[in-house]
Amino acid sequence: MKLAPSAAWAKFWSAAPPDLVFHRKAAVPCGPPFSFVGNVGQMVCPVWQTTEGRDSNGQSPVQLDPMTLTLQDFRTLLTQLPKPDAAATAAATARNATLTKPLGALGQLEILAIWLAGWQGTATPRIQRPQVAIFAGNHGVVAQSVSAFPAEVTVQMVANFRHGGAAINQLAACFGATMTVDAIDLDRPTHDFTQAGAMSEQDLLAALQTGWDAVDPQADLLVPGEMGIGNTTSAAAIACALFGGAPQDWVGRGTGVDDAGLSRKAGAVAAGLARHPSREPFEVLRCLGGREIAAMTGAMLRARTLRIPVLLDGFIACAAAAVLQAANPTALEHTVAAHVSAESGHARLLTALGKAPLLNLGLRLGEGSGAALAIGILKAAAACHSGMATFAEAGVAEG
Repeated sequence: MKLAPSAAWAKFWSAAPPDLVFHRKAAVPCGPPFSFVGNVGQMVCPVWQTTEGRDSNGQSPVQLDPMTLTLQDFRTLLTQLPKPDAAATAAATARNATLTKPLGALGQLEILAIWLAGWQGTATPRIQRPQVAIFAGNHGVVAQSVSAFPAEVTVQMVANFRHGGAAINQLAACFGATMTVDAIDLDRPTHDFTQAGAMSEQDLLAALQTGWDAVDPQADLLVPGEMGIGNTTSAAAIACALFGGAPQDWVGRGTGVDDAGLSRKAGAVAAGLARHPSREPFEVLRCLGGREIAAMTGAMLRARTLRIPVLLDGFIACAAAAVLQAANPTALEHTVAAHVSAESGHARLLTALGKAPLLNLGLRLGEGSGAALAIGILKAAAACHSGMATFAEAGVAEG
């Protein structure tokens, strides 16, 4: 049965009571350290067999039917976004003023802790179940010689993720994050967007849905990341379409192209913008994006509907986020920019998004690596805010 947009949204929320607590069944061994599950090449460790809902009184599980969204449903969801919990924000602000330190002495950690409190709905937030969700896709625009590496590297890196050999595997493990990887139709690259729209509407919807479904409802922090040879060219095209400027303002060296390669990237972006004149955000994503970029967009939107805070990674992840902000200027309130990368367009894109980065370490890897590194900062912010004693508890005189 095809649902009207409002009915789809109602179905999502009415399937469970207001006090619904999501949980996963017990994990099962999945090989060292990842294994493939699902029909889109999803790798999960641990593998959760089913998703159930159980109310806070331990009553019988509420089975939630999978929901397939239309493109109009996604647009409608962006007009009905949940807000942070105002009472929790106020309570966290009040608690922060009583902790055994001068007010403001922990600087941005205090701001981050109060931000987390609002989205987690508690005056004492914690980061205990962070999720790193990686999406991989291949790009037809590599035919324009815009990358220093061939498209086969995407497949090879997915195998590296599977065997735990990538930087993101180490960072996820370092900060106690579950890591999932969705390899999306790697044998079917998007179309070269200089010649045709990168994706059909069906392909775009499938990618958005993949991202939506990848988010663990029990996660308390989400890090979306990507792998896709050629995707800095797509990200530059999306940014240029949504925020204007010249292609040269947005393209960077990506995987390390030389001056000639940089010129080809700018030319490809210019050709794509000329061929696809629509600036409607989802049409920009369809015509100029990639499956892994669209999946990150879907994951970030799902996180917002579940009030899960999000750490934004580099240029490509922020291009995925830009689609949401272009559709609704408040859509990224649940996100923090983890870092500014060495990719030349990223600082400009963060300015356009109104985001100040937490870190500036010269990273340009992708994979969610910069955002995974920032998990530690959010953990520290939450630990200080929620674990410190108040002046009254410690018997310390206030200033």
